[in-house]
Amino acid sequence: MPPRRSYDQYCSAARALDLVGDRWTLLIVRELLAGPRRYTDLHADLPGVSTDVLASRLKDMERDGLATRRRLPPPGAVYVYELTGRGRALLPVLQALGTWGEGELGGRRPTDAVRAHWFALPLLRALDGEGLVEVRLEEGEFHLHVGAEDGPVYGDGPAPGEADARLVMDAATCEAIARGETALSEAVRDGRVTVTGDGTPAKALREA
Repeated sequence: MPPRRSYDQYCSAARALDLVGDRWTLLIVRELLAGPRRYTDLHADLPGVSTDVLASRLKDMERDGLATRRRLPPPGAVYVYELTGRGRALLPVLQALGTWGEGELGGRRPTDAVRAHWFALPLLRALDGEGLVEVRLEEGEFHLHVGAEDGPVYGDGPAPGEADARLVMDAATCEAIARGETALSEAVRDGRVTVTGDGTPAKALREA
């Protein structure tokens, strides 16, 4: 592989950008926070990335210790990519970047792609406690592992087990939360988000 490009600056921010400053890298991290993903799944959920660029970024992430590639045992027998502990440590970086960028969202443009699970990180910031939370939107369902210190942060589809809380909301409410215009707790009080379940996250939302 060609040597990694560097800013050649003795600064921790510059060193970090040496690893994750290339276009698409942090969005690949966003996808891999859901756990192991196949290359084809990553490509499908990163509309606009070319196959060459995606392959190059994944190789860079392997080289830099942010992700690993492994083969699943039969009957799967396919290769998946997953974050290392160092890669998962980028979650607060993405959360801070998402908070900083809330004001840039505005209304959804005709050219904007959307995936239901892209709302996982904004909702994760708004939830307290620990537990498994299932979210149902018009675009689809996903689940969150609130307070998880290891493993996936979120995943597509219904919760893989009994959820501690279930949230149902429409697209307008979810987008308002993602833009920072409405707090999740406020949307619950206003009846725009339906909360069911007896776990800590559900109780925290009902009591907020």
